[in-house]
Amino acid sequence: MSALKQFEDQEFINIETFRKNGQGVKTPVWFAREDDTLYVWTGASSGKIKRIRNKPDVKIAPAKPNGTPLGEWVSAKAYTDESPEAMRHIIKLMRKKYGFSYTMFRLMGMMRREKYTSLRIQVTG
Repeated sequence: MSALKQFEDQEFINIETFRKNGQGVKTPVWFAREDDTLYVWTGASSGKIKRIRNKPDVKIAPAKPNGTPLGEWVSAKAYTDESPEAMRHIIKLMRKKYGFSYTMFRLMGMMRREKYTSLRIQVTG
C-alpha cells in the first residue's frame, strides 16, 4: 500500500515540524495531492515555514480540522517554493480541491497583504 493512500479523500493533514532543539510542533493545514507529492499553501513568515527552512524533515498524518490524527504518522521532507510557477500551481490545486472556501481564504490574505509560499511535501518513510 502506498504511504499516501491514507491521505485520499482527506481535507486536512497534521504536519509536525521541528524546532532547533528537536521539539516537535504540530499544525493542521489544508493540502492538495498531485501524484506522489502533497502541497500546502501557507503564510511565508509562519513558524512552520521558519522551522522547515531550518530543517526540512517533517512528519505528516491525515487529520481532523483540530489536528487529531486520522491515520499513521509518516516521515517526509518539506520544501518551500515562492517562485511564480510554484505559486500558480498551488493556487490551481487548492482552488480545484477547496473551491469557494479557498478563494475566500486567499482573498482575506490579500486584503491583509499577507505573503504566501508553496510547500511541497514528499514522503520519505
